Amino acid sequence: MEALFIYIAKSAGLVVMFYCVYHFLLRKETFFNTNRWFLLAGLGTSALLPFLVYTKTILVNPTPVSNFNLSQIEVPLSHNIPNETFEINWNYVILAIYALGFLILLIKFALDFYSLQSVLKGKKIQQQADFKFIDTNENIAPFSYFEYIVYNSSMYTSSELENIIEHEKVHSDQNHTADILVARIFCLLFWFNPVIWLYKKAIAQNLEFIADKEAAKKLSDKRAYQYTLLKITTHESCIAITNHFYQSLIKKRIVMLNKNQSRKRNSWKYYVVIPALAAFVLLFQVEVIAKERQASKKEILKESKSVDNYKITKTSTDQQLKEIAENLKKKYDVVASISDVERNSNNEITAITIEVKKGSEQNQTFMVNGSKAIKDCQIIVTTEDDGSIKIDFASENSENQIKVVNKERKVKVKSVENSKINSDVKTTDNTHTSVTTSSSTNTSDNVNVNVNANTSVSVSTNSDGKSNSSIMILRNGTNVSNNLPPLVIVDGVITKNIVTVDDMNKLKMETVTVFTGKDAIKKYGEEAKDGVVIIETKK
Repeated sequence: MEALFIYIAKSAGLVVMFYCVYHFLLRKETFFNTNRWFLLAGLGTSALLPFLVYTKTILVNPTPVSNFNLSQIEVPLSHNIPNETFEINWNYVILAIYALGFLILLIKFALDFYSLQSVLKGKKIQQQADFKFIDTNENIAPFSYFEYIVYNSSMYTSSELENIIEHEKVHSDQNHTADILVARIFCLLFWFNPVIWLYKKAIAQNLEFIADKEAAKKLSDKRAYQYTLLKITTHESCIAITNHFYQSLIKKRIVMLNKNQSRKRNSWKYYVVIPALAAFVLLFQVEVIAKERQASKKEILKESKSVDNYKITKTSTDQQLKEIAENLKKKYDVVASISDVERNSNNEITAITIEVKKGSEQNQTFMVNGSKAIKDCQIIVTTEDDGSIKIDFASENSENQIKVVNKERKVKVKSVENSKINSDVKTTDNTHTSVTTSSSTNTSDNVNVNVNANTSVSVSTNSDGKSNSSIMILRNGTNVSNNLPPLVIVDGVITKNIVTVDDMNKLKMETVTVFTGKDAIKKYGEEAKDGVVIIETKK
């Protein structure tokens, strides 16, 4: 209902705007035909423009939702609830008044049509070209209704009748009746707006100016035509929905009939309505919609993830390590095993092995071993927005650590000062990977990685770091280094020149990474079915 009232108010405002432009700027100009279309355009604009709404969207930052305590909401007791009182809905009252006025005018409109039909019904019609003439005996003013022209010939002389017929022919030929009907319909819809009645009168008056001007061009005696206008003023009986010859403002019609043609430069007055319409659109027809700004991908990720860190330092006690394992189990159902903890004389951790597992997922192992105290490391647990858990490790020390995740085994070939690192890691394909590193002063370090159930790769390097690292392939416990090895990639390039392990051992190897099973085939094709050895050389 509110939308209906807004539409009626906007439409009525546009009618007022067009009428003011006509009344103050155009009413005294002789651009009668242009004025006709200007006035009709005003009615059409007032009916359609309120429906044309331009929507403008602005982005605003999301409004934070504040937390509140339901217990703090006061609920009034029953005896405090006031008794309901009768209230008048003024919207319905206004709508009822509008409907009543509309109904009364609609009945009046219907009675005018009935009166018109009673005048036309049963009368003798004389057809001439596109016009239908009806000579009636009733005492009514001459009028035209579309192609019908009605008059009482007994009331006028032949010259007067000629003037009248020429005038009504203009009305009929230019369909002025349609303008009158449109104006009456708008009076029905906006009857409460006094300007609409003035608007209807302006339309009817301008149509008479048009008919007078065109009829005078075809008549030889212009003065006789003006006398005819004065004589017809005595006949006040007319039908409202027709173009009748009589009009109360005869003086204005005679003045406009004798007025000189307006200068063309005065046509600028029509364009005054354009900025007025633009102002109306900007003020009333632009609807601003506030839309919450979409968060960036980083913000979404930040909001959708919950990250929890469990920090292990060189001074972490056994009790603190135990609490970390218990918290992981209790909060995330993650089984954490912290073992092989070694400390120096200052009770600082120098070696530690951390193995974690979530449900049926494969184990992840993180190991650090050295003669110096370990750097700070963390177990990072990330909860995704879908509820899934992701576990990772982070450490400031990358020198003496081995991390085994999924089916990729990467071993740093560097000197290790401690005596031994030993750990077993099981993967999802139930193959067993054994990683062993041992060293002593001026001895070599050795790391052994199972490629599959029958094959293992052994990597060794001297602790002094001066001599090259070497690699050896064992199959079923037998050295097969001189046979064709698995697919070998050196510094990102598949190497065909290396056909034996001895060729590999000539390289200055920095890291050796081994892929097995489906992962190897997925990454490198069927050529990698027996495994892939990826070597990065020292720069």
